[in-house]
Amino acid sequence: MTTTYGPEFEVAVRAQAELGEGPTWDPAAGRLIWIDILSSRVHTYDPATGHRTVRATGQHVGAAKPRAGGGLVLNLRDGVGLLDPDGAFRWLHHDPVPGRRGNDAAVAPDGSLWAGTMRYDEALGGGTLSRLTGDGTAETVLTGVTVSNGTGWSPDGRLMYYVDTPTRRIDVFDFDGERATGRRALAQVEEGAGYPDGLTVDAEGCVWVALWDGGAVRRYTPQGELDRVVRLPVPRATACAFGGPALTDLYITTARTGLTAPHPLAGSVLVVPNAGEGLPQPSFAG
Repeated sequence: MTTTYGPEFEVAVRAQAELGEGPTWDPAAGRLIWIDILSSRVHTYDPATGHRTVRATGQHVGAAKPRAGGGLVLNLRDGVGLLDPDGAFRWLHHDPVPGRRGNDAAVAPDGSLWAGTMRYDEALGGGTLSRLTGDGTAETVLTGVTVSNGTGWSPDGRLMYYVDTPTRRIDVFDFDGERATGRRALAQVEEGAGYPDGLTVDAEGCVWVALWDGGAVRRYTPQGELDRVVRLPVPRATACAFGGPALTDLYITTARTGLTAPHPLAGSVLVVPNAGEGLPQPSFAG
C-alpha cells in the first residue's frame, strides 16, 4: 500500500538556486552541505543557528562531500578536487573532457568516492561512473551512462543503488566493498511521474528518490515496492538526504532552471521533519 503525504515540508533555506543539488549532512560540523551546480557554488546551512555560507568553486560543481581529515571533496567540471580546511584547493584527479561535467557523487562505506559525469547536451551514453580512492586512483566503473545521478548503499553495505536518470529506473547492484556487479532494476518510475534523480537510503534499507519534473520524493522498499510519496509544490526536486542531530529530517534540494514561471520556492532547500531514520554517511578517505 502506498501512502501519499501532502504539504508536510518546511522551508529550510529560501533560495533561488538554478540547479540546487547534492544535500549532504556533515555530522562533524552539524550542518547541511548543498550545491548549486550551474552557479558554481557550495552552500552550507546550520539548522541550529540558521547560519549559512557560500563558496564559489570557479567551475560547475556536481557534488561536495566531507573529507575524513576536514575540508571537502568536489566533483567538478574538469575532475575531482580537494578543498582543504584552510581553503586551499588542489586536484585529486584532473580529467577534463570538452562538453562534459561532473554530476552527482557519493561516498561508499570504504571511504571511496563514486563520481558521475554527464554531457552538457545530455548525449546518450556520454557519461561515466568512476570510483576514486583517497590517493587519487581512479577506475571507471560504468560507461555508456547518460545522466549519472543518485548512488547509495544498503545498511549492510551489500547492495548499491544507482540512477541513470533517462532510464527512469532505480537500479541495484551486488556490492562486495569495492565492486558493483549484477546490475538489475529495483523499480521503474512510470511515464508522467517524472524522472528519478538523487537518492538516499534509510536505516530500514528503503530508497528515497527525488523526482525531476515529478514534484515529489518517493520511498521504495528493498523489494522495489513504492510505499510512500511526499508531494512538493515545486516540479523539479533534485536530491534528498537525511540530516539533523538524529538523522531524522529529510532535506530536499530543488531547481528552477528551465522553468518559464517557477514557483516561489523553486531553488530552495525544503525539509520534512521526522520523515524517518537516516544512515550515518562516511566521509571521503582523502
